[in-house]
Amino acid sequence: MTDWRVLLTRPAEDSMALGALLSEAGIYSSSLPLLETEALPVTPEQQALFGALQRYCAIIVVSKPAARLALQRLKSTPAPMPWFSVGAATAQILADHGLDVHYPATGDDSEALLQLPALREATARPGARVLILRGEGGRELLAERLREQGASVDYLELYRRFLPAYETGTLMQRIQLERLNGLVVSSGQGFLHLQAMAGPDWPEVAQLPLFVPSPRVYEIARAAGAEKVVDCRGASAAALLVALGSYPVPTL
Repeated sequence: MTDWRVLLTRPAEDSMALGALLSEAGIYSSSLPLLETEALPVTPEQQALFGALQRYCAIIVVSKPAARLALQRLKSTPAPMPWFSVGAATAQILADHGLDVHYPATGDDSEALLQLPALREATARPGARVLILRGEGGRELLAERLREQGASVDYLELYRRFLPAYETGTLMQRIQLERLNGLVVSSGQGFLHLQAMAGPDWPEVAQLPLFVPSPRVYEIARAAGAEKVVDCRGASAAALLVALGSYPVPTL
């Protein structure tokens, strides 16, 4: 048992799963989803891309929502080709469908994926084409780097992200009522939603330890005034548990 009492901000289903693992480790958690997703309408262009996956030498899936929606829209298992994801959890969803998936063993971000030898090999071929499955308006880093290496890159946007509606003051009320002493976000957008949700309470919220998944999100949070940011070096439960175990619990 530890004295950590943390707020989880992932989508409801993901927070429930993470909370169960934290509970097994003796860590109290409270869920306040600050990032939800909504599937975009299926268009003829989407259907055409799903029907022509064999033209690509690599398919990159950047999130669990993208993986789930892609599998729903695939009418049959595609011809064998390498699939890639930025993390183990997304990879597992694809692998359970019988797909050949590669992902970085360390790191859960685009930077780690770009260093993966299997991706470098797949995109080194002349005329290489890559398809990225993602949410609306995601990061451009993957496409930019792959194009610099000579690959042609297409996007298939499957969903949009949004901040659920809450009453003003909900975040601070939750922190105070449940005596929370740590915050967890899983992405840059998740952090921006946390800051927006805090509103005028942000200076006080910013004093709590904030656990983030990557150096990129660390920099975003620090630039926004978060005082105690901890880079977990991954978005997995295991990475979070290591970070919680190595950072001193604050006294409130």
